[in-house]
Amino acid sequence: MRRLYSGLAWTVAGAVVIQAAAIAFAFGGMLNLIAEGGVVDKALLESFQAAGVGEVGFLIHGVVGGVLIPLIAVALLIVSFLGRTRGATLWAAIVLGLVVLQVTLGFSITDMPYLGLIHGANALGVVATASYAALRMRRRSEQAAREEATTDAVTA
Repeated sequence: MRRLYSGLAWTVAGAVVIQAAAIAFAFGGMLNLIAEGGVVDKALLESFQAAGVGEVGFLIHGVVGGVLIPLIAVALLIVSFLGRTRGATLWAAIVLGLVVLQVTLGFSITDMPYLGLIHGANALGVVATASYAALRMRRRSEQAAREEATTDAVTA
């Protein structure tokens, strides 16, 4: 269970990095299109016909952030209950809480664009917290292995 927990936590952190790359690709493509005299409007974004301008980045960002990361964060919390490692549930709950905040901010940006500032900063919080949860679990696994080796040496 510890490896699964750690793997899920690393996957959350990695998925946030994928999101950052996708949104950078999307905005880079939009800026390129505008620089060449094109127009970006709602019809263009909804048509998915602006080949090569990065609109697929918006799709990737939305699917990974709105579906994939929340599902993995919920799975992380469930695995934390099954693993019975001290502190694992707390850190999984913090990761899930930050992910819920992130999704809420992401869907609210169209109504209040300044929330994008918090959305970007919170993404760093998700990466840091998920990474810490994974590293903490690895340390716990190494500590348990050392304790088991010590117990085996004493009984032998």
